[in-house]
Amino acid sequence: MKNANIQIHTQSAIRPAIIMSISLAMFLFAACESNSPSTQQDISGPSSTATTINKKVASFDAVSNLAVLAPVNLGLADGFAILSYAGITNTGITSITGNLGASPITGASLTGFETVALVGTTYTVDASGPVGYVTDATMLTQAMLDVTVAYNDAAGRTENPIGIEGNLGGQTLLPGLYKSTGALEISSGDLTLDAQGDVNAVWIFQVASSFNMTSGRQVFLTGGAKASNIFWQVGSSATFGTTAVMKGTILAYATVTLATGASLEGRALARTANVTLDANTIVKP
Repeated sequence: MKNANIQIHTQSAIRPAIIMSISLAMFLFAACESNSPSTQQDISGPSSTATTINKKVASFDAVSNLAVLAPVNLGLADGFAILSYAGITNTGITSITGNLGASPITGASLTGFETVALVGTTYTVDASGPVGYVTDATMLTQAMLDVTVAYNDAAGRTENPIGIEGNLGGQTLLPGLYKSTGALEISSGDLTLDAQGDVNAVWIFQVASSFNMTSGRQVFLTGGAKASNIFWQVGSSATFGTTAVMKGTILAYATVTLATGASLEGRALARTANVTLDANTIVKP
């Protein structure tokens, strides 16, 4: 009788423990399920959570697209600091590093070069031009064709364009393809292009009509950005005010004008018109 009482007492003690263990296991299982990323709660969670996830995905997509944005191939135009369809006019003491030339217009259209300090070669299509010119009509013809190809390449890019308009002054822009539907300018502030450590980062600006940089404004390059990887495709004319500091290759459909003291680390390539200089410093990157 004593043993029976012991057995009954033991079973009575064990039964609540088993029930508690089962309850604890069910609680832990439910907790794990509620934290699982595959639950319905996560899929249909608050809109703020979904927005954050979408932003992260968009960010990754943008980085991926920026990584594959290739520079514009300039062909033979790559070796030129200035190349023009209708001539180059200079006033004042100008310094140019890189080749220059004009085609199909004759070498007589290159004027004011008595005060130009040139580190490079002046090319003409005929036996006329500034002192020291070299005649090479075939090469110049091809170089101008390459300007057109490069212009069309830049204008035709479609890799996730970022819309821009009006004034870029005061902004910092990361690498990518930027597209305006009208005129563009850098005024009321300077423009910074930040490569964020990527020395191969590329910027392409598609400007639907004119591009104007007002006097004293500058383009700053940070994070490893290079002027050789910056391209401005301008639908009409490009103008740079006095002492403006510009970076990148200008692919202008019409004229390129640099006012007194403006400088350019890049190229001035005028597809259908002329280039005008006034005591400038131009260095081909």
